[in-house]
Amino acid sequence: MKVGILGAGQLARMIALAGYPIGLEFIFLDPSEDSCANRLGEHLHGAYNDPRLLAQLAERADVVTYEFENVPAEVAEFLSARTQVHPAPKALAVAQDRLIEKAFFRSIDIPTAPYAPVNSLADLEAAIIPIGLPAILKSCTMGYDGKGQSLIRSTDDLAAAWDALAGAPAVLEGFVPFNREVSIIAARNVSGEVVFYPLSENVHRGGILRVATSREGDPLQAKAEAYISRLMEALEYVGVLALELFDVDGDLIANEFAPRVHNSGHWTTEGAETSQFENHLRAILNLPLGATSAVNKTAMINFIGGLPKDEALLAIPNAHLHLYDKAPRKGRKVAHATVRANTSAELEALISQVSTLADQVDDS
Repeated sequence: MKVGILGAGQLARMIALAGYPIGLEFIFLDPSEDSCANRLGEHLHGAYNDPRLLAQLAERADVVTYEFENVPAEVAEFLSARTQVHPAPKALAVAQDRLIEKAFFRSIDIPTAPYAPVNSLADLEAAIIPIGLPAILKSCTMGYDGKGQSLIRSTDDLAAAWDALAGAPAVLEGFVPFNREVSIIAARNVSGEVVFYPLSENVHRGGILRVATSREGDPLQAKAEAYISRLMEALEYVGVLALELFDVDGDLIANEFAPRVHNSGHWTTEGAETSQFENHLRAILNLPLGATSAVNKTAMINFIGGLPKDEALLAIPNAHLHLYDKAPRKGRKVAHATVRANTSAELEALISQVSTLADQVDDS
């Protein structure tokens, strides 16, 4: 069985690594010649919208998926007319535009922060009145890891925030006074079977995820499961999906969803009975889904911009290093580590140790 993947970055790499033990082969379509998944399968080098390469991908792959949501939706539509594509193009189209995404959330009764479309400085000046300050201006498309967004603290910031987007369509969001950021990851196969991972509690800095900690038994698990179930059913979703949420005094406010495996679920490789990567493959191939319970108290720490010395990290008990085979670069995710422990106190100590190493090489 051969799986086609649009994109050949670290997420595609981790999907392929999860697929080899269960006998799968992979073919990647990616514009970069040195993508970090290339050595794990056949590589079609070229633009995502190259019709010749897309035809080859559809012919050679039994099913096609994607590792990130900025693949053009029309590419998924092209492929879906020729082979199986999961998740479906509809999920991709909704996730690619923040304005469409927020309207979709509200249409299925998932709460969001107040928001308004912004297409000019005049729009922004008008929108800030009902939404209030502070607020966040975000580009509707192509934003990730804190890119394409500006925090607005006063009306003096409006012009600069708008100029920073260079006229791109945007959405103004009210600032959510959250207690913590969390995410839930679920998998749904073709037959409609669904499994949920324990909630992840996430710490961001500079718009980039730094630490994700599994919170099995979290009091908001059931509410998060209800929201992501609603989202998956509305999208007729197949695959792994991540829903990012704000915890506001026990209420959950949706931030965004990702129609793919997710950085906040990287702890599942060592920390869950079945990783998010394997369950994504099981889902799109309509295989039975694996158990998602945590095998221990677990967390993931990202390395941004640079790498620690391997021996320093591997000397830490219960730490597991995952390198992406990517050259260090400012603001770039180049690796992560997972840690496991028997108690919360032990886990926090391990997170602190690994985070210290991460901060020493951080070039974000």
